[in-house]
Amino acid sequence: ISTQLLETLFYVHTITPEMPAMFDGMKLAAVATVLYIIVRCLNLKSPTAPPDLTYQDTPLNRFLLKSCPQLTKEYIPPLLWGKSGHLQTALYGKLGRVSSPHPCGIRKYLPMQDGATSTFDLFEPLADHRTGDDITMVICPGIGNHSEKHYIRTFVDYSQKEGYRCAVLNHLGALPNIELTSPRMFTYGCTWEFAAMVGYIKKTYPQTQLIVVGFSLGGNIVCKFLGENRTNQERVLCCVSVCQGYSALRAQETFLQWDQCRRFYNFLMADNMKKIILSHRTSLFGGSSAKMMDADLSRLYTATSLMQIDDNIMRKFHGHSSLKEYYEKESCVHYIHNVNVPLLLVNSADDPLVHDSLLTIPRTLSEKKQNVIFALTLHGGHLGFFEGAVLFPQPLTWMDKVIVGYANAMCQWEKQKPPCQNGHLSESSCAEEKA
Repeated sequence: ISTQLLETLFYVHTITPEMPAMFDGMKLAAVATVLYIIVRCLNLKSPTAPPDLTYQDTPLNRFLLKSCPQLTKEYIPPLLWGKSGHLQTALYGKLGRVSSPHPCGIRKYLPMQDGATSTFDLFEPLADHRTGDDITMVICPGIGNHSEKHYIRTFVDYSQKEGYRCAVLNHLGALPNIELTSPRMFTYGCTWEFAAMVGYIKKTYPQTQLIVVGFSLGGNIVCKFLGENRTNQERVLCCVSVCQGYSALRAQETFLQWDQCRRFYNFLMADNMKKIILSHRTSLFGGSSAKMMDADLSRLYTATSLMQIDDNIMRKFHGHSSLKEYYEKESCVHYIHNVNVPLLLVNSADDPLVHDSLLTIPRTLSEKKQNVIFALTLHGGHLGFFEGAVLFPQPLTWMDKVIVGYANAMCQWEKQKPPCQNGHLSESSCAEEKA
């Protein structure tokens, strides 16, 4: 036994000097692995670049790009985390914005023909517009959002200071303290409430001109609204859509995929929709039989995706016979080609909610129509677009600046262009005037 003990001690003695070196190597490998994961997840090696622009070379587009530098200069997100579309999206979702202001507005209530009550908040400008004209931003927020969301408050405050009146739609059922007055809430592409708000603004301010702005789902609604009827484009100077997906039918397949964690985002948004629907369960299901109400609620409780909620609940508000019909009828992809006012479509390449395949829609549209500019940023996530040096983002985002910058340029163009470009004179009259 003593001989074995001596041999064991001798063996331990011979390997002990090598142990620290081995452990140091393991620590170094572990640190290198963690750093590699951080660099990959935060996308730190990704370069910064100006937005990738698709447009036709026209005098108006050249003027807009010259007058709105955000479209041609580098978008620089915060260095340590801003190149991750997930962190940009998560920060927008949880925080909204940094140091969000509290603009003061008046809430308006509009009775609808079906008994619903639409609401929007009206914010008067805090300065004269640079052109001296009366300009109103009509704004449609993202899914389940309203005027009290931080990103909307930040954008409204900035627009007010630039001389714009702002009207912000509160999606039907989105405000927790406003009860529904009919068994219906907002859907993916219903334009009734937005149309009512625009009609009110046009009637109340007969001299005002409109800048139409839509975020995410709101982008789908505003583009569909403008394309549904030519009269909807009257007195509209331009339209800006940010981070929309253009076709719900095409998007539904991508929302079930796990790449970019899209399936997880789908689950989170479905959970939020459940909460909104359940908060109005009496108004939405009170008129149904107890058996039907229990069946609808049971399907709602077990739903794990937006598609299941849309199929079991949302499509029925407008009598669509199938989910496919609902998505086809409510997507702006079938209407956006009818929009003839200047149209800026903004998306981010690292948006985890909008699959790259959907971006062929705005790209193709901008190649075919002179009034469309498609701007695709390398970073920004979904409605993030935070700017900053290293860690802390600025209160104003690139998105806020580019919308107001484009609107300012459009107002300036409208102010200084000759009457023959207003569309009121024929080509021959225009030629005579130039002569």
